[in-house]
Amino acid sequence: EGPNRKLMVECNGEGVLFIEANADVTLEQLGDRILPPCPVLEEFLFNPPGSDGILGCPLLLVQVTRLTCGGFIFGLRINHTMCDAAGLAKFLNAIGEMAQGADSLSMPPVWARELLNARDPPTITRWHYEYDQLLDSQGSFIAAIDQSNMSQRSFYFGPQQIRALRKHLPPHLSTCSSFELITACVWKCRTLSLRLNPKDTVRISCAVNARGKRINDLCLPSGFYGN
Repeated sequence: EGPNRKLMVECNGEGVLFIEANADVTLEQLGDRILPPCPVLEEFLFNPPGSDGILGCPLLLVQVTRLTCGGFIFGLRINHTMCDAAGLAKFLNAIGEMAQGADSLSMPPVWARELLNARDPPTITRWHYEYDQLLDSQGSFIAAIDQSNMSQRSFYFGPQQIRALRKHLPPHLSTCSSFELITACVWKCRTLSLRLNPKDTVRISCAVNARGKRINDLCLPSGFYGN
């Protein structure tokens, strides 16, 4: 970490952590246990000691576990400061193309972090309420959710479930997208489960991929993989 909390990569030539493993189990025997929340995750994706933070952590870890059925499980851990999910997908595609002997990548990576630098001097054109700290009904900052008494579950929303949810929509919202529908449903259920004061304000934020889209005078290249 440099001045003004600027993060930097220490290029020490240590390379990438790559782990080969063998598991005395078949994919069929694992069944639904490989779905989130995965109770055997630590067996297929090693967590190096001290790597739960941001600084001094491995930038990339790859683990390939061979199964007795002939299949394998590919596990990957990456430092989120290096790229987002879309950037990671581009990175994996690039690795695949290189492994297949490609002379050049179909989408060359673009670092170009300077594209997201603030204007000089910084110019605020509107207030970003999404970054405001929320207050509860008593005027205190809403504390972080206690993770110790929460459980993780995986839910499947297929065409049948989507149709069932749409039946509860008022007419003026009938044309909303499936993403908006599921997001609203999950947000509502989560908010109810927290049992907050009815006067409290809750907020949801969704990350949007800005690659290839012109926003004001900025247009991030499709190959941009930063975060």
